[in-house]
Amino acid sequence: MERKLFTALQGEHAEKLNDSLSQQGFRRSQNVLYRPSCAECSACMSARVNVAAFRPGRTQKRLLKRNANLKRSANSAWATEDQFELFRRYLDSRHATGGMADMDIFEFAAMIEETPIRSRVVEYSRTRADGRPTELAAVCLTDVLADGLSMVYSFYDPDTPSESLGTHVILDHIKIAQDAGLPYVYLGYWVPGSPKMGYKAKFTGVEVYVGGAWQPIGDPDGYSSELHPLSTDPIAEQVAQINLPDSCPTG
Repeated sequence: MERKLFTALQGEHAEKLNDSLSQQGFRRSQNVLYRPSCAECSACMSARVNVAAFRPGRTQKRLLKRNANLKRSANSAWATEDQFELFRRYLDSRHATGGMADMDIFEFAAMIEETPIRSRVVEYSRTRADGRPTELAAVCLTDVLADGLSMVYSFYDPDTPSESLGTHVILDHIKIAQDAGLPYVYLGYWVPGSPKMGYKAKFTGVEVYVGGAWQPIGDPDGYSSELHPLSTDPIAEQVAQINLPDSCPTG
């Protein structure tokens, strides 16, 4: 049975709380922070790229060169019809039976716009020879943290697999973090053995949050999703081990 730790993200200390808990494997969904805490499974592990340790491989370099016609723009967290149309195409092609499959435009707008912290919508548009954008190719809802960028949710044109747009968006976020002097890019959850998640392990410098600490991912095939029931701390102990920023109220 799926189980999560979660807390509301609101009030004047929202950014500090988000910064602190992101460093402890939590993810944001609108006004909620959550972290999987299943009793007999450890499949979902938070992953991030250590920007200083990242070195693009030859395939990644070729990809960036091939996608040189993509133009990036970073905007306020505001939903548009073009974004929603691309989002629907992406879901229908890649996640037709997933939990978000029935989202309408109002729920999409809430996902994008309901954020109590510093968030941006990073858009990637194809361009003509003169540099003018022609169509939206990819979008990423991105949080700006004290120590990096958190890729909350990304989606892209599912009909152009040769562009590897999901990988391109990650590579570009690493570039943004490098330029801004931010040490990490948080990728969300990585699941060992999952074909849809495997690409996250292909970036040098990837770290995963295991046993209360970040560590280099090492060999992706060396992980198991199974846990003995007694190896998981009770929920109360997990909560007690969470470090909160000093300025956040505790009661």
